[in-house]
Amino acid sequence: MRLRRRTILAGTATLAAGSLAVAAAWRKPGPVIFTPVQAAAPELRAFAEVAKRKVAEPAAAQFTDGEGETRRLADFAGQGVVVNLWATWCVPCVAEMPALQAMAKALAGDRIAVLPLSSDRGGAPVVRRFYASHDIQGLGVWLDPKGEAARAWGVRGLPTTLVVDRQGREVARVEGAVDWASADTLAELRRLVGGP
Repeated sequence: MRLRRRTILAGTATLAAGSLAVAAAWRKPGPVIFTPVQAAAPELRAFAEVAKRKVAEPAAAQFTDGEGETRRLADFAGQGVVVNLWATWCVPCVAEMPALQAMAKALAGDRIAVLPLSSDRGGAPVVRRFYASHDIQGLGVWLDPKGEAARAWGVRGLPTTLVVDRQGREVARVEGAVDWASADTLAELRRLVGGP
């Protein structure tokens, strides 16, 4: 009797696991969430080498500002740009926000724009509430609620950061959370973006 009960329980567990696997295969794939990493200059250089081999065309993508105006990277011609694709529901994204805020402040004098591009479907109000509740200051509200820019850039998950040089070329891409405020990372970003 005991052996039969174990067999039935094992069979039920296997059936349940199989059903979950089938359901997961049939649902639409969601964004891949990468585990947080602490990347400093050496890792960023390695990501830059990969980006040189797989150069994207970032200028083609559209996104919106906090007022709903359509924007493109061409609007930042002559500047370096760091585009961070994130969402308020993404745990690694939320974890890196303070470092992203510190990076934006540190790079403000270098003519390097930092664009945290939110994929939240609720748009600007959701991002503004998040900024207020987490005391995030100095970062603009930038939006990609339908994921159009993310698809145009071939982004595989959140957070993903693109580094675009002053000529409008993608020179590095990082998948996962980063310690953007470290001195080594800031120096490497300045080098990747290029001179004034």
